[in-house]
Amino acid sequence: MIPLYTSQQIREADNFAINTLGIPSIVLMENAARSLFAEIMLYVSGSHENKNVGIVCGKGNNGGDGLALARHFIINEYFVKIISLGREEELKGDALTNFRITKNLTAEYPSSKISIYESVKDLTSFEDCFLIIDAMLGTGSRGNLTEPYKEIVERLNQLNAYKVAVDLPTGLDLENASGEVVFNADLTVTLSEFKTGLFYGKGYLNCGKIEKGTIGIGSEYFKKLAISDYLIEPEDAYYGLPEKNLDLHKYSAGKVFVIAGSGHLPGASFLTANAVLRSGAGASVLAFPKSIKTLAQQMLDSATVLAYEDEGKEFLSVANIKELEEKINWANVIAIGPGLGREEATKNAVADILRTHKNKKFVIDADGIFALSGQEYKKLNLKGKVLTPHHKEFADLIEIGLDELENNLLERGKNFSTENGCYLVLKGAPTIIFNPSGEAFINSAGNPGLAKFGSGDVLTGMIAGFLAQSEDLEDALISAVYIHSLAADLLLEEKTEYGYTSEDLIEEIPNAIKFILKSFI
Repeated sequence: MIPLYTSQQIREADNFAINTLGIPSIVLMENAARSLFAEIMLYVSGSHENKNVGIVCGKGNNGGDGLALARHFIINEYFVKIISLGREEELKGDALTNFRITKNLTAEYPSSKISIYESVKDLTSFEDCFLIIDAMLGTGSRGNLTEPYKEIVERLNQLNAYKVAVDLPTGLDLENASGEVVFNADLTVTLSEFKTGLFYGKGYLNCGKIEKGTIGIGSEYFKKLAISDYLIEPEDAYYGLPEKNLDLHKYSAGKVFVIAGSGHLPGASFLTANAVLRSGAGASVLAFPKSIKTLAQQMLDSATVLAYEDEGKEFLSVANIKELEEKINWANVIAIGPGLGREEATKNAVADILRTHKNKKFVIDADGIFALSGQEYKKLNLKGKVLTPHHKEFADLIEIGLDELENNLLERGKNFSTENGCYLVLKGAPTIIFNPSGEAFINSAGNPGLAKFGSGDVLTGMIAGFLAQSEDLEDALISAVYIHSLAADLLLEEKTEYGYTSEDLIEEIPNAIKFILKSFI
């Protein structure tokens, strides 16, 4: 796990460096500039004959970092065009010091220039730059951008250049990873430690590649801090893989009962049931309407079918629960919801099953989550259960707007999981796992090809399959989520994000597991 920190914790680290360690703030800024230059050069050194670099610097310490960084480019024979949003008399402290140093330096290197921002037309000077650096606003920035920042970011985003953000992209509110207009970086070099808001929401969309720079205080200070957010690493997927003992048989290898599918939406259930077995579970049984049983038998790989009497209605109702009892008790895990339908009778059946089997492990998805809406979930015991909604399903479940959810994503996810004692797998780009202890685990794998029908149904089957084989629910959950996305990444070796399907994803699960095993054994 990679620990993620709040912007407040990072600011306190600066105070620790200055007040406890006695490092002058100007030294911290110089350390940052050196680190920024080194990281950026790993991506652009030797790749361009063009030596023109554009840097936009704000009035505060982020701008000071940019001014100090500009000096390193200048002395390494780049032609740097610096646009400062503050006049010399408006700046103060270390930013002012670096402004004066850089201004004096440009007298020695006339191919570089520092100018004061007057209007968005000033940015035309960046049109011949191969590299553009955003050093406008830092971790203290909140809310949406005002002018002139908004028009500057909009114009910079239109320019054809490799774009780098210093610490974070301007326009990104780190507190909730939001922002109406955000600098679209190819690379973000964040200082001190990784910050949570860079890895989800608008941070995920706008940061590009994220690397860590340093202000020169090391990592020991950060190890002592209390954190609740983490970035999932490949090692975490390995440690969460279920063990395979030599004396396993098909029933001791994990039994999953999938209650899914209807005449209206049959396909989701097949993806879920097939993914269970591809994830290593020993048995997968699908509960499916008897009137369309033949369809299920044609679409399943090795999973078997328990056909319940639907009287030609093609959906589950409370009357069918008795037929399912034996398999519910038999299974290690029940996956419920994909394609199940939203008839009132089906909603009542889902609620009844959850109410009468509160001690069973459940993975609740899609229409199973819909059945818990209207405050129904508050009447049930969700302790230890796994819910796997996408953003809209979760917003509907807790009865808030989608915009409100996405502006308070971590807070809402943590509150729901802690209040209900459950695990929440919030599917999206990226998927985030919330546990009952109030921690969030952000997935670091995956690509846009996952944004299509069926991907979530495959994930539900994988989660159920992994949980059925493991005693450690949280580790298995993290592993399933990561490997699901890794399978998508491996598919890019032969296909594109446009072309692979959910069936391809299922086929790739064993290869993704093999990749993880080979990487760490």
